Amino acid sequence: MTETAYELAQVNIARLKAPLDTPLLKDFVDQLDPVNADADVADGFVWRLQDEEGDATAIPVFDDPWLIVNLSVWRDANALTAFMYQGRHREVLARRREWFDRVQEAMTALWWVPQGHRPAVAEAESRLLHLRTHGPTPYAFTLRTSFPPGEGPYAPGAPLADKSRAGD
Repeated sequence: MTETAYELAQVNIARLKAPLDTPLLKDFVDQLDPVNADADVADGFVWRLQDEEGDATAIPVFDDPWLIVNLSVWRDANALTAFMYQGRHREVLARRREWFDRVQEAMTALWWVPQGHRPAVAEAESRLLHLRTHGPTPYAFTLRTSFPPGEGPYAPGAPLADKSRAGD
């Protein structure tokens, strides 16, 4: 039996305080290309959702025009966190409250995907909704409460694993 290799998918969404083409969001929009370019060459980066413009700001999520989505795949959590908390991305992250509303519900989810799988927005929405409803599980989790690969369903629409597995 061949062991499947996994990569870490991540989605984060944000609720805009204003339209992207307004002065309030200018600094954020100006940083999109440089931050995306940094991600594209970051150690452990695998893939990111993008449209013809090279970003994902025009790709709808949850049918809400005020939400923007970032969806990517990384080698593992260490690669993702190394990118998140350094350089330009860290600077943009520090300023997120200037551009995005604070929300109470989870806006970020992680899950393992078989190597080579590229998640669609619908899959990311499903994972995020699952996290909001059930908290961290192998199906959808957070950096703070994560699970190793091989503990949950990976295919979009796959049924949730029975938490009362024999032998646990």
